[in-house]
Amino acid sequence: MKIIVSAGGTGGHLYPALALVDYIKSQDPTAEFLFVGTTDRLEAHVVPELGYAYKGLHVKGLSGNPLQKVKNVLLFIKSLSHSKKILKEFKPDLVVGFGGYPSASIVLAASKKKIPTMIHEQNSIIGLTNKILINKVDEIICCYKQALEQFPAEKTKLLGNPRASKVWENDLKDVHDIYNIPRDKKVVVIVMGSLGSATINKTMVSALKKMENEDYHILYATGKAHYEEMKKEASFNDNIHIVPYIDDMPSVLKSSDIIVSRAGATTLAEMTSLGSASILIPSPYVVMNHQEHNAMELVNNEAALMILEKDLNEDELVEKISLLMNNDELRENMKKNAKAMGKPHACEDIYGEIKKLLERG
Repeated sequence: MKIIVSAGGTGGHLYPALALVDYIKSQDPTAEFLFVGTTDRLEAHVVPELGYAYKGLHVKGLSGNPLQKVKNVLLFIKSLSHSKKILKEFKPDLVVGFGGYPSASIVLAASKKKIPTMIHEQNSIIGLTNKILINKVDEIICCYKQALEQFPAEKTKLLGNPRASKVWENDLKDVHDIYNIPRDKKVVVIVMGSLGSATINKTMVSALKKMENEDYHILYATGKAHYEEMKKEASFNDNIHIVPYIDDMPSVLKSSDIIVSRAGATTLAEMTSLGSASILIPSPYVVMNHQEHNAMELVNNEAALMILEKDLNEDELVEKISLLMNNDELRENMKKNAKAMGKPHACEDIYGEIKKLLERG
């Protein structure tokens, strides 16, 4: 089995792709993979370091002034020729796109050559690349009902994000042990992505001050770039733990009582797989505002609360944290509802669809 996997530009595209490839390799050690991505983004560095074969396409998003857009369209056309060469050399049985502009190039080229194709949509709102490919591919995998309703029903399946399986399979630790928190204390984890958020850090100083006499503990990840500044801003009681970064996020998600976080697709896939109660603060700085749409999927299923960043202040945040921490029944119901949305067998199910697709030819 030879598979080309394409994921471009962001970790939200790349890490689900890597999770699926790792799973397939565990089931079929003879399977061969070639990653196709950009020449200069995250995947161009991460994938080769992991030992996978890699090809980069010189493509850019269709943004900017009119002249830049024309240039980027010409780059895309050129990337199609490069993609055809890659297909001819590797001779894949299947091409799977996880989003990003390189996916558009290689999947479209494969479709024209009648090579079986599949795309994966991580968000509740369909990305531009997958919109381009909807009518060209053989099968579509999505993670949310809202996306399922936007894709053609006859070739779309709601199977989830492969990262949901990755965290489920891990041997998880306990947040109390990792951060030396007493076992009899509840834990709130607040993390705004790996880079943190300068805007939210400003709110957090006063919010943490309001919670430093609570019986529960708070673990707050500032983002590495903001850690020293945050430490200088204020000192807190022993129930407040300030860290630059959380290395073992799955363990923390599994063993904490509530999570306050952004609403990226990978984060929510992991949270629902593990059954985390959450307060979501969607990033307003992402394309098509997809984090807010992702968050609403959980809110509508009573699996999360949401605060829009424009409405965020210390009183609103503290009020919602207190609501969940002081109401065990509400918090446990939220965890149950989140878990009901989770897709811990996503990798197994997607791999099953891949085998069926290859059998159909």
